[in-house]
Amino acid sequence: MEKATVIAEIGGNHKGDMEIAKEMIKIAKIFSNADVVKFQKRDVEEWTRRKPEQYNAAHPVPANAYGETYKEHRENLEFDVDQHRELMEYCEEMGITYSTSVWDIQSAKEIAELNPVMIKIPSACNTDYEMLEWLADNYKGEIHVSTGMTTPEETDKFMNIFFDRGRGKDVVLYNCTSGYPVPFEDVALLEINNLKAKYGDKVKAIGFSGHHLGIAVDVAAYTLGATVIERHYTLDRTWKGTDHAASLEPNGLRKLKRDLDAVGKALAYKSQDVLAIEQVQRDKLKYVSEPAAK
Repeated sequence: MEKATVIAEIGGNHKGDMEIAKEMIKIAKIFSNADVVKFQKRDVEEWTRRKPEQYNAAHPVPANAYGETYKEHRENLEFDVDQHRELMEYCEEMGITYSTSVWDIQSAKEIAELNPVMIKIPSACNTDYEMLEWLADNYKGEIHVSTGMTTPEETDKFMNIFFDRGRGKDVVLYNCTSGYPVPFEDVALLEINNLKAKYGDKVKAIGFSGHHLGIAVDVAAYTLGATVIERHYTLDRTWKGTDHAASLEPNGLRKLKRDLDAVGKALAYKSQDVLAIEQVQRDKLKYVSEPAAK
């Protein structure tokens, strides 16, 4: 079994504080052993034009708000491209891969300039075909795409953008249910089988982006064939913000990485009929008699 890649999605859980962001990177690498940390980048002015009623109104959950309006809230959680460059350099220093979800074409262009190993398309943006086309034509790294709140027809449409440009093998396609948190009955893990059947031989990998509680589901996703596991990550699940409640704290992330590594080793066939570890016990414990003649 291919070893699982664990992505710790910081998103906006850094509360707009660069020092917290760097501390999260450091802990994700040194304590939790994650492979990748992921942030997000959006052009708040562009999104205010797209959704003025939402962005000019108060945050729908005032207790989670970092500003008087949703626009101010998003601005206070947003890092500019120079800060993303600094975070990427810090990730390189710490020996962990940097990535970012991009929410619009301007953000995609800015992050692509940094030339990271991977860029993520969140579920909310996988129908922004202009942005996907630009990335497919101009960004040469891995393109990760989530399928939350997306119909099969929409998935076909955006995947054809990559296939038509010969970029299918650069795509990691994620099973995802968009919710914070998602109850177990809505996780729909068996959708991984559908993605594998339809796209498995055409893409780089199938992934799983989870917003549930605990870590058992992620291990099950891995056994079904999702070799990239992404979870929201925070230093404190009680912090103010939308994503913290559906996030793993450092010890949960550490346990997830530990369990995925263990299961990856276990998902194998026997290399011989009686393994060396069994032979010792066979010699000591096993009694073999001849079956009765008929």
